[in-house]
Amino acid sequence: MLIAYIDESGDTGNSLNRSSATYTLGCVLIDANDWSQAFDDLIAMRRRLRNRFKIPVRAEIKANYLVRGSGALKAVNLSPAERSLIYRAHFNEMDSNGTMQAFGIVVQKSMQYSGKDILGAAWMPLLQRLERASFHNAQSPVLIIHDEGENLSIRKLARQARRHLSAGSVTGAGSQQHPFSKLVDDPIPKASNESYFLQLADLVAYAAFRSLYAPSPGIAQVVPQAMWNNLGDVVRTQVNSLRPRVVPGIVVVRK
Repeated sequence: MLIAYIDESGDTGNSLNRSSATYTLGCVLIDANDWSQAFDDLIAMRRRLRNRFKIPVRAEIKANYLVRGSGALKAVNLSPAERSLIYRAHFNEMDSNGTMQAFGIVVQKSMQYSGKDILGAAWMPLLQRLERASFHNAQSPVLIIHDEGENLSIRKLARQARRHLSAGSVTGAGSQQHPFSKLVDDPIPKASNESYFLQLADLVAYAAFRSLYAPSPGIAQVVPQAMWNNLGDVVRTQVNSLRPRVVPGIVVVRK
């Protein structure tokens, strides 16, 4: 079984109302057989961070906290360079571990849509990619765990995908039906502070966003535009392999 951890960056609001320019989903995908070892390795990494930077092992580390030095990181007063090192350490751990894959869905918002329209614009392409991941992994079942919020809407989209999920044809002629029959139960909402893997998905989402939208000089000290590249072989390039001019592993949706 494959487990997909999903977290978001940005919001689903209308760009007229001071909302984010994009809504991005980050996905970390792991085989259930590899989960225990990957979890133990993450704990070991967090202990190294504790020993070097005094960050509690159970502290929540998310992109926003690293960029601003806030949340659990506020008490340890780290420099931008140190926070950037911590961000890269998470990606390097994913790369060296060799058990995880990651990709992002970036919705570039217009002034016309918000709310459920934006949510669906992000989640349906994500569900399509997960269905294909299942197909190419010997029809493995997929369990989705996502950060809390929009739980009912996400559940509705997943149930819809289980029965009716279409994807564009490679030839460009119409669409093909690939119902997500291997989706296990409803997606499970979980607080991100209770899951290292959801925190990784958050870092993936923000790096995907920044790879397309250059950060300000201050933010770039922590998360440069090329942060995505630190994922190395973790990037699941199949999600947009038919679009050679885009960033590998990042699906761009215009809504």
